[in-house]
Amino acid sequence: MKKSALFLLLAIVFIGCKPKETITSTKLDNKTEAAIKGNWRIASVNFPGSEYLKVTSFNIADAKCFEGSQWSFVSNNNKGNMLLDKVNCPSYSSNITWYINKDGFMVIKFLTEGVKAKHTDSGYILRVANVSASSFQLIDKVNVGGQFVDIVYNFEKK
Repeated sequence: MKKSALFLLLAIVFIGCKPKETITSTKLDNKTEAAIKGNWRIASVNFPGSEYLKVTSFNIADAKCFEGSQWSFVSNNNKGNMLLDKVNCPSYSSNITWYINKDGFMVIKFLTEGVKAKHTDSGYILRVANVSASSFQLIDKVNVGGQFVDIVYNFEKK
């Protein structure tokens, strides 16, 4: 009886000490990165219930405020910038770092002036979809009222 209790205790300790796993792969999808290189604007932001619900995107502003925002992606150094300047919405601009991994996710960080990317701990992970020469989508999964929904950012080439 003592041996089985000791074994159970050791099993719990080993399971509880499982090392953290990374959320995303860091193996780059250079082909997709090159495809979205350049200047873009968000043409629309869609999610179920968007006519009734307000969702804050990137801890910056209401998701609908991102419609018309300007984005620049530089693929050779994975940097860029974005500008939010829609009427009746907060003005915001930021340099960004980003990459697209082999799993189809974009990892993006909004940089604070004077703070290097390696010192920026938080960022966002969005699924990349429907990439073409003139458009692509970034899809974020958020909890709205206890249910996960997709927020789709539809980008079009400028």
